[in-house]
Amino acid sequence: MRQYFLLLLLPVLGFSQLSKNVNPLIGTGGHGHTFPGATVPFGMVQLSPDTRIDGSWDGCGGYHYSDSVIYGFSHTHLSGTGVSDYGDIMLMPTMGEPSLDKDQYSSVFSHANEKVSAGYYAVKLDKFNIDVQLTASTRVGFHEYKFPKKGQANIVLDLNHRDQLLMGEVKVIDSKTIEVYRNSSAWATNQKIWARIEFDHAMNITKIDNNAFAPAKPTDKMIAGSLLRIAFSTDVKKGETIKVKVALSPTGFEGAKKNMSEITGWDFKKVKQSTEKLWDKQLSKITISETNKDKLAVFYTALYHTMIQPNIAQDIDGKYRGRDDEIHQAEGFDYYSVFSLWDTFRGAHPLYTLIEKKRTSDFINTFLKQYEQGGRLPVWEFASNETDCMIGYHSVSVMADAMAKGIKGFDYEKAFEAAKHSAMLDHLGLSAYKKNGFISMDDEHESVSKTVEYAYDDWCIAQMAKILDKKDDYVYFIKRSQSWKNVFDPETKHMRPKKNGGWDKPFDAREVNNNFTEGNSWHYSFFVPQDIPGMIEAYGGNDGFEQKLDEMFSAPSATTGREQADITGLIGQYAQGNEPSHHMVYLYNYIGKPEKAQEKIKFILDNFYKNTPDGLIGNEDCGQMSAWYVLSSLGLYSVTPGLPKWTVSKPYFEKITVDSGNGQHLIENGKAIEVFGFDVADFPKTHLLPENAPEIFFQNIVPVPAIKADGKSFQGKMDISFSPSNTAVEYFYKIDGKDAKFQMFSAPFEISETSTIEYYARDGYGKTSDTISSTFYKKPNDYAVAINSTYNKQYHAGGPDGLLDGILGSENWRKGDWQGYQGQDFEAVIDLKKKTEISKIDARFLQDSRAWILMPTKVEYYVSDDNSNFRLVKTVENTYDPKNAEVKVVDFTAEFPKTSAKYVKVKAYKFGKLPEWHQGFGGDAFIFTDEITIN
Repeated sequence: MRQYFLLLLLPVLGFSQLSKNVNPLIGTGGHGHTFPGATVPFGMVQLSPDTRIDGSWDGCGGYHYSDSVIYGFSHTHLSGTGVSDYGDIMLMPTMGEPSLDKDQYSSVFSHANEKVSAGYYAVKLDKFNIDVQLTASTRVGFHEYKFPKKGQANIVLDLNHRDQLLMGEVKVIDSKTIEVYRNSSAWATNQKIWARIEFDHAMNITKIDNNAFAPAKPTDKMIAGSLLRIAFSTDVKKGETIKVKVALSPTGFEGAKKNMSEITGWDFKKVKQSTEKLWDKQLSKITISETNKDKLAVFYTALYHTMIQPNIAQDIDGKYRGRDDEIHQAEGFDYYSVFSLWDTFRGAHPLYTLIEKKRTSDFINTFLKQYEQGGRLPVWEFASNETDCMIGYHSVSVMADAMAKGIKGFDYEKAFEAAKHSAMLDHLGLSAYKKNGFISMDDEHESVSKTVEYAYDDWCIAQMAKILDKKDDYVYFIKRSQSWKNVFDPETKHMRPKKNGGWDKPFDAREVNNNFTEGNSWHYSFFVPQDIPGMIEAYGGNDGFEQKLDEMFSAPSATTGREQADITGLIGQYAQGNEPSHHMVYLYNYIGKPEKAQEKIKFILDNFYKNTPDGLIGNEDCGQMSAWYVLSSLGLYSVTPGLPKWTVSKPYFEKITVDSGNGQHLIENGKAIEVFGFDVADFPKTHLLPENAPEIFFQNIVPVPAIKADGKSFQGKMDISFSPSNTAVEYFYKIDGKDAKFQMFSAPFEISETSTIEYYARDGYGKTSDTISSTFYKKPNDYAVAINSTYNKQYHAGGPDGLLDGILGSENWRKGDWQGYQGQDFEAVIDLKKKTEISKIDARFLQDSRAWILMPTKVEYYVSDDNSNFRLVKTVENTYDPKNAEVKVVDFTAEFPKTSAKYVKVKAYKFGKLPEWHQGFGGDAFIFTDEITIN
């Protein structure tokens, strides 16, 4: 091993030049979802132009390079997320008679007139010929507007910009100062932000649009409402500038006033230079030897993107708004917000353990305060709101990784307490997971992804317990960490969903459906970072594992099932554009095939990251997409956060210096390396697990059996058996009743009534699996159904008989018990097999308008004796509001005078195209139906 210090070798680039390499336009096109505006490292302010206000997916960052209209410049933005939010405190300069109509105050612009760099954005607004410059400090945004001619200059403040304004307030302090409060709802449903706005000119209110009880007047000192737009005006000379400073605060007006002290005076150039120096210092944590300008831009923009979020979320005096919506004082740490943890635990947070040790402990202290003040560790938090977006409890990964790497500055015992709390909750499938060792489709949607990600998180908790010498907790969580084995099908060699205890059928590994989170089985079948030797063994050893990896990378580069925009950057079924794939290319290292890993890593670095607006192959996701690039360029990746180990590849650049906070280290291409006090394997040997690896995988579990049956419901009789295992086990089962004894399974057995079967497996050493149960339902009738519409393959509910099986789907339609029809009416004919007197027909429908599922406009019920001539017996009109966003199940019940019939037809009429008020405007709505009951 060799270690070099920067004292021995000066980097190729001086630190003062590094920010010049950043191109904030990278990721603003394609599906990168980044923003190009001004911000400082981890700053509260992201001052950037907004070209998208419709909530569209590619407008999540507020700006898309394909657009040509700017609506204004707002002070908060999310970087690369997959859901739209932020855009607070929007200002827009105009000239002439002011308008508060966004279509009037907005302006076309040209990219030829944009200038962007780290901490700086400039553009010409073509409609008014106004030159705009933006820069920022940590908590203050600084605007400079240059007006082209003599006349009235206006600055529009639109508090209804982008998301829903719940309440806004504007307080006039004097002719140059106002205070603003904005309470809004979007992805985060209760966002609160305060601002102090200072103008360098005296301004007059010339126009107001608000919805208070009495119309506001320009002379009012306080203006409020859930509709609030104001124009501030003054006369200017040709070429004159107006400068504006906007200080943000999460706590109140007093906090915003204090935060304004970050920028004193009105010297825009000085502030811009100061911001650039901040970026130069920050980016100097990693320097590379490279002369190619595009490669420099890609690398330093990637590093820049890892340093935009999380965001400082406390005032300059340390006050912050907690998850309890109360004001608290940060003591000994800085409080942050915007934690996209499902994404960033994989690469961004491990990168921070190298170059942001203090911030890593600050992030964790923030987690612990959110646990104390909000009752839970963050999952996907921002603006003091928990969105519960994505899956897992990956805060524990960040904490375990920091503890394993010896990072101090937070309470390890409190961290373990909070981690254990997350794992012992009963929501989001955890109750079933704890009881059965896996999550079934019957329990929760995205069951496979949740099972394997919970298992990894549990391993992280076990590592924390190990460090703290909590032996019982270690044993408990290390056992739970093997739960992935309960959804691994040894026959197909895939992670696979289970329904009612058996493998769901049909199975297509490429199908994107609600059993997986933003992915398919290929994207989750290699997510066992905590037990790589066990995973390799499950695939049949090194050769079998290599064959399966090769199969993934060489498979057709197309998915089936639901269209999922996040799945991009495909190499076979590997998807660099979405996070679940990010560690997979490095798995070749674990079987002695680093050359295969290296080939693919270099291909990705060369082809999926470009110095262009569409230069990111997928959503940036708050730094994770770029963190993969940065780490892989260094020749490092943390496949298993929570182990103080890095797997290695060939560094992308000849020489790289890294300031880890413990001195500056040189990575030299092709040489064995020892990095920052952490162990890594020699390149090109395989990555090695710790010497105590056998203890890590202590107490291997026996996977639960997979029951085999034709379906969850049956007519007459049905045979039951068990799917074969790849290990020598015996199966034991019992049918219904507490007094029944378990018996060994030797041959398929038969049930003829609704039955609950309990069962478990036992290996040759006498160790048993968890005991689980399955219930099979005898159908309440022998009716047959013919569906004259075509259901979406993802939403089949087990096929046509799912409409008559007596099993009622819950409001969680993602569990698979509902049939879905898109862009068409639903029509089905039920054969009662004989003439039957009926007086009531009931059909169940579901609405989840946010998911494009709306009630039918009406349902018609017909009867017939010959399946040819039908007569209408009842029409039931829909009365449920399509705008109601709550998930709702409605019985469309038809009661009528008793009549005799052999056939019943149910016809539900589609809602049609989604209207303008819907975020999916123009798309086809779904009809979701479940059970038809005839009496």
